[in-house]
Amino acid sequence: MTKAILRLAATNCGACLLLMACGLLAGPAFGQTVAGKWFAPWRVLDNGENDPMYLDLSQTGSEVTGTVTTIGHIRQVKGAIKGNHFELFSDSTRDNKPLVVGDLVSNQLHLTRDTDRMVAVPAKPGDEYPVYERISTPALHDVPYNGLAKTPPMGWNDWNEFQSKIDDKTVREVVDAMVANGMRDAGYIYVNIDDTWEGVRDPQGNLGPNRKFPDMKALVDYVHSKGMKFGIYSSPGPRTCAEYPGSYGYEEQDAKTYAQWGIDYLKYDWCGARMIYGHDSLRPLYQKMGDALLKSGRPIVYSLCEYGVGDVDVWGAQVGGNLWRTTGDISDNWASMISNIEKQAHTAPYAGPGHWNDPDMLEIGNGKMTDEEYRTHMSLWALTAAPLIAGNDIRNMTPAIKEILMNHEVIAIDQDVLGKQAMPVKSGDFETWIKPLADGSVAVGVVNLSASESMATIRASEVLPDAEVKSARDLWAHANVRFRDGAYTARIPSHGVLLLRVTAKK
Repeated sequence: MTKAILRLAATNCGACLLLMACGLLAGPAFGQTVAGKWFAPWRVLDNGENDPMYLDLSQTGSEVTGTVTTIGHIRQVKGAIKGNHFELFSDSTRDNKPLVVGDLVSNQLHLTRDTDRMVAVPAKPGDEYPVYERISTPALHDVPYNGLAKTPPMGWNDWNEFQSKIDDKTVREVVDAMVANGMRDAGYIYVNIDDTWEGVRDPQGNLGPNRKFPDMKALVDYVHSKGMKFGIYSSPGPRTCAEYPGSYGYEEQDAKTYAQWGIDYLKYDWCGARMIYGHDSLRPLYQKMGDALLKSGRPIVYSLCEYGVGDVDVWGAQVGGNLWRTTGDISDNWASMISNIEKQAHTAPYAGPGHWNDPDMLEIGNGKMTDEEYRTHMSLWALTAAPLIAGNDIRNMTPAIKEILMNHEVIAIDQDVLGKQAMPVKSGDFETWIKPLADGSVAVGVVNLSASESMATIRASEVLPDAEVKSARDLWAHANVRFRDGAYTARIPSHGVLLLRVTAKK
């Protein structure tokens, strides 16, 4: 039957419909194809810039490949078309979701990206994006230490909760809440705005904020008036992750602007630099901004965000970095949190006063993990001497979340001046982290990775191999506990943690 249908198709175009009905012919009907160059108005950024999509697609049978270019990204895509419907996936797409979904309608592509819908038409000459000029990278040298971040920075960042919805009003409300609820006094002093604050450059190349931040200097002054510090965001590329202007070619000028505003902290995100450079350019480009910050005349904590690629833990301090991301972006779920923290293990030799490994911001309070899991989250970040940058809506917290974020005994483990990073040891369903502290005591965290409650035993000989236990304290129960016969046993809930501070006899 199949051969007969194929012979009929060779002489009768009407048989195409029969082939499609039988599932023997893939792709759009009537010979149409998504192959070609397409232009689609997509969105207008908060700084007024248009950000259209330019698609350059090829089609072979049901397979579709090509690129999707926007003002800040060039993404390689691949996918499939069935009938007139297609889905395109990018390697950078998270959660296995398509970057773009579309339907071929006549000579148009009806597209959906996230919640945005648009229509693409065949591109005309001039619709394509110009190629960015590649600026040569500087010769390598060591950037002097700026003297900052002698303990891991603590504060708040808007991105996990607010993303592009952040504005001046919200920042002020968060600052007021951090003062009122005690977070500032607990050590959370940096208030950092992430991407989407950027405006456009004036004729002299100066970058100002967009309409969401009408007076950046006034906002910074307000934060300072509350006894806190202010952080901002940029990229070594022409564009940021959210496709706003980056610092590419304007490093010294932007650093001076930050200093004039009174900025205390810069998160510098690789994102848009990928349009031009490979990972071999990471170090010189981060060095370039490290030099610029030192020349600005203002002490500014330098946070490198390059997702742990290129051995940043080895050279991060040499480009002037005070902290550097060692992982991809965190998500508010157990698997993501555990994955990020376990990637810290090999980075431990490079942590210390003034230079810290960063497994990304805290998700505590964002609602997709249990309070038990959030206590584990907080404990592991403290044990690994990670920056404690909250990422929730500070204005609306349950008492449990407040207690987790402001547990002064756990914060003290993170902020210990010795600056050592714990290392993990797995045994069955348990993972144990041991961190030496400046006063000679040790912090011990035992995490239950299993789906059920289990009993765990901590042996004194493993925690203090050359001494006896003088005292031990459960830092979540806020209670002293006793080692008996050289061991302490406790019940740990699923995904929970036992966190002790154990002191040796002198």
